[in-house]
Amino acid sequence: MSEAIARLRELRSQGRLEADYDQVAPLLAADEGLATGATDPARIGRLLAAADPAAVLAQHPGIRAVTVAVTGQSTVGELIDPLTAELARHGLLLRPLLGDHGAWSHDLSSPAGAFAGAEPDLTLCLLDAEAVFATVPTPWQVADVERAAADLLRRLAATAERGTGGLLVLNTLPLPAHYARQLIDYHARAQLGAVWREFNAALLRLAADRLDLVVLDLDPLIAEGGPVRDLRLACYAGAQLAAPLLAGYAREVAQLARTLTGRGRKALVLDLDQTLWDGVLSEDGPHGIAAAGTLRGAAFGQFQRGIAQLAAQGVLLAISSKNDREPVLEVLRDHPDLALRADDFAVINANWQPKDGNLREIAEQLGLGLDALVFVDDSPAERAQVRHGARGVAVVPIDEEPALHLDTLLRDGWFATLRLTEEDRGRAAHHRQERQRARLGAQVSTHQEFLHELGSWLEISPPRRHELARLAQLTQRTNQFNLTGARLSQAELAAHAAGPDGDLLLVARSGDRFGEHGLVGALLARRAADGLHLEHFWLSCRVLARDLEQACLVTLLTRARGEGLPAVHARYLPTGRNHRAAGCYPSVGFTPAEPAEPAEPAEPAGPGLGYRHDLRSIPAMPGHLRLITPEPESVR
Repeated sequence: MSEAIARLRELRSQGRLEADYDQVAPLLAADEGLATGATDPARIGRLLAAADPAAVLAQHPGIRAVTVAVTGQSTVGELIDPLTAELARHGLLLRPLLGDHGAWSHDLSSPAGAFAGAEPDLTLCLLDAEAVFATVPTPWQVADVERAAADLLRRLAATAERGTGGLLVLNTLPLPAHYARQLIDYHARAQLGAVWREFNAALLRLAADRLDLVVLDLDPLIAEGGPVRDLRLACYAGAQLAAPLLAGYAREVAQLARTLTGRGRKALVLDLDQTLWDGVLSEDGPHGIAAAGTLRGAAFGQFQRGIAQLAAQGVLLAISSKNDREPVLEVLRDHPDLALRADDFAVINANWQPKDGNLREIAEQLGLGLDALVFVDDSPAERAQVRHGARGVAVVPIDEEPALHLDTLLRDGWFATLRLTEEDRGRAAHHRQERQRARLGAQVSTHQEFLHELGSWLEISPPRRHELARLAQLTQRTNQFNLTGARLSQAELAAHAAGPDGDLLLVARSGDRFGEHGLVGALLARRAADGLHLEHFWLSCRVLARDLEQACLVTLLTRARGEGLPAVHARYLPTGRNHRAAGCYPSVGFTPAEPAEPAEPAEPAGPGLGYRHDLRSIPAMPGHLRLITPEPESVR
């Protein structure tokens, strides 16, 4: 029995699950069996199901609850237990809504459906082959299946078009072998396979242009998880998808929820010896290590190439290794086996200091929180030390088998994002520019001198069409300077940008003498009779301490006065991670007003603060900033 299961049983027997629920996420994070698939998440979920979500939130208001609606063609209730556990691993509390058996269309579209008025964060429509074959006559031909599949695709497209209020998640449909085997003609079997694959391909393409839809491909999960279904449970209980497949699906959904709630990771920190290469540098020397040329070496080379693929999509790389720095740099520069070189790493910490301290130093150098890091190390002792001393870091437990390294790293999708943006791809270049800025900072005597030498510029306008994906990502990933803790989807932002005249959505782009930062901030406001209400304000942590927040607010205040509005109202809701922004509004002349109410999906850690600016005296724009006023392309 795992330590996590034993501890959860103890808490349940003592009636302390709700009171001690803040222990659950670190407890599950330390269970390496959950990370590798050795521990059954459904067992964890059944124990956690004893906790009352309302009582948990009452005692731990900082825990983020996620409302997930689940419906499907067949029995889908077995998904709840593994999903509860997978969300809990990431510090999320499941509030499930379960639809009626086989009534997915009614659940999603009818005013009397199971989810009417619920406004879930995620809606899971978990379909299987019966969604097609339930409407096929007996006996049937391939043409009947083709017609039924086309009809189902039209219904799903119509459901996606109507929307569900949150993110709708569909899935490809596995084809059980017994349907193909009912055809005794091999050519007909091949035709059925082609029809089925064309249907799934069209289903996957449904999400290409939609902002509020994700289609999960079940084929990779089936390939690694075994049979699609248990024949007896399918026959007697209507459970068409087997427990291992549901567990893999739950893991994928938890990754989506993590992304939606701003818990995505940005940097991968790697050990070297027996992690990135075969051998121990300090014992075997540069010629005794390998990442090619031998069977084990080739496995390490495969791991490095997988990491390079992640880096090409914007994942920052760093090293934390107990080695002397110069030999490490020599190997990264000259060793013929390596697919990764020194320039691929934003930070290289090779020393003999404890790794939890090294992780904190790496986070500081990258300008990230510990909860943005993923750490990979083959040593159980090092992993335990990081979990204890660098809370928030995601720790990936690899072992002595290098062939499994890449699969273990990728299993939890730590860096998954709904849409990859150009800012993501350019993240490594941004950090190279940051090193140049740091060198400039070391050459001047004061911070103000640094700001003037930097030559920063700021551009504020409505968002352009291609910027909505990046804007959604900004709201979902920004923690330190997120004034309300809100996370908005791309569809929600598009609605605000193209909605009524009362909405005002502005984005901030910036750069300096070393290069462009891209889209770094956003303000969402609403016009009313008593003035402009600034609902949300986000600013990327990589441009903090540059006075950009003041410049954004000065621009907004000036705009409001120019429109003849009587005041600007704003609010600050503490979330536990945005304390750095607490003084933002008073710094530009806002005065306290009535308390502000939390707005979902914020994570309030205390009562909110309301502010008001009467627009009589607006501060000047910071002198070191150049304001650009373009003729923007609106998303309207």
